[in-house]
Amino acid sequence: MFVLDPKSHTPLVTQIVAGFRLMVDDGSLRAGTKAPSIRQFAHANGVSVYTVVDAYDRLVALGYFQSQAHSGFFVRSRASKGGATAAGGAQYSFDSMWYLSRIFENRGLRSKPGCGWLPGDWLFAEGIKRGQRALAAEEVDLGGYGEPKGYLPLRQLVRDLLASREIVAGVDQVVLTQGSSQAMDLAARNLVRPGDAVLVDAPGYANLLFSLRFLGARLVGAPRTPDGYDLDALEARIVEHRPKVFFTQPRLQSPTGSIASLAHLYRVLQLAEKYDFVVVENDIYADLDPAVHPSLASLDQLKRVIYIGSFSKTISPNIRVGYLAAGSQCLDDLARLKMLSGLTSSEYTERLAYSALIDGRWRKHIKTLKDRMAQGQQQLAALLLDAGFELFTEPKAGMFLWARHPAVQNASELAYKAAEQDILLGPGHLFSVDLEPSPWLRFNVAWAQDEALKRFLAELKAT
Repeated sequence: MFVLDPKSHTPLVTQIVAGFRLMVDDGSLRAGTKAPSIRQFAHANGVSVYTVVDAYDRLVALGYFQSQAHSGFFVRSRASKGGATAAGGAQYSFDSMWYLSRIFENRGLRSKPGCGWLPGDWLFAEGIKRGQRALAAEEVDLGGYGEPKGYLPLRQLVRDLLASREIVAGVDQVVLTQGSSQAMDLAARNLVRPGDAVLVDAPGYANLLFSLRFLGARLVGAPRTPDGYDLDALEARIVEHRPKVFFTQPRLQSPTGSIASLAHLYRVLQLAEKYDFVVVENDIYADLDPAVHPSLASLDQLKRVIYIGSFSKTISPNIRVGYLAAGSQCLDDLARLKMLSGLTSSEYTERLAYSALIDGRWRKHIKTLKDRMAQGQQQLAALLLDAGFELFTEPKAGMFLWARHPAVQNASELAYKAAEQDILLGPGHLFSVDLEPSPWLRFNVAWAQDEALKRFLAELKAT
């Protein structure tokens, strides 16, 4: 077994991961071998249980370990070296999604200030109920699969919505999807092949990063700043890696909450033209932005930009309706891929979303959401600052704040401690390109008044 060095500048989690990876790669640990239990390894090496949990979960995500319920962790079978690999040489599998589900999307915890969705009482429940009653009265034909590109009246509504955002697109340039996740997956599978360099926000959208790793992409981080991007680092990495595509979220970005300035958007498009890559713009929080901000798509008019939006964040996460807008040829390719992978999207759900969007109370609902988030931003920022946290930026709008505490080097340990108190936090490594330990945490402002979070932050301040 390897020896840990607590005096090293390399974090203990990284040392544990590297040690087990080396033992698996050189054959010292064979497939099927049971790893030491978490408590056994922690006791033997004099480290925190939380550190070992973090390391083991990371090894699962990297495809070296697999977890068996009530039995522990086992070395998993490895693909041959000739197989397609993701960034860092590891073969990714569905264990990456298991990892995301277990650590990040755990709905079993009562308090969820690290989650990526809104509480039920913030959503458009009454609008959905009215829509359901209206659909029942219409006696909607449930036979057939519906239109390949999606329910036409909703696509027309999306076209008009895009026009209000200064994006000119015909209705045939819009395809509806099962939420933004399917939209990003379609774009990724259409544009990315194993081994391709793909530029992504760093930190970035967790679901997308896991999906791209599974496809075998080589992830190249584009560092975020409070104003958008580190433009010098961005160009240097483009020159070095020559990416085929840049997946980015300029507005109210998850996890940082940052908004890219107009100058930064122009520069991204200049670089895309100069170095010949496609930009996939994730703009799912546009409805939550109280200010008028341009998008990459509005500046580019869908020449190099594929634009992604969603209604799931503002209507309900269970109403899985998103959309893609792109140039005609690219859009046709994406629509064909949608048909190949899952036939059509749900016309019933699309009709339900359409009913919500034309409901007379929809505008008031959106205004209320913006107001509540602005208030939550102010309240949560005050709580975090009082507890000693540093904020990446204060957007004063949108769903998220990105923060770190000077006494916390690995936010995962804080997240595990919070979980023991029935609190879900969003540790920064989930949003990182390389899954390395991070001191940063993502906070959802909708939970600014949560009493469990307030107690947890008060205890942290007192230590």
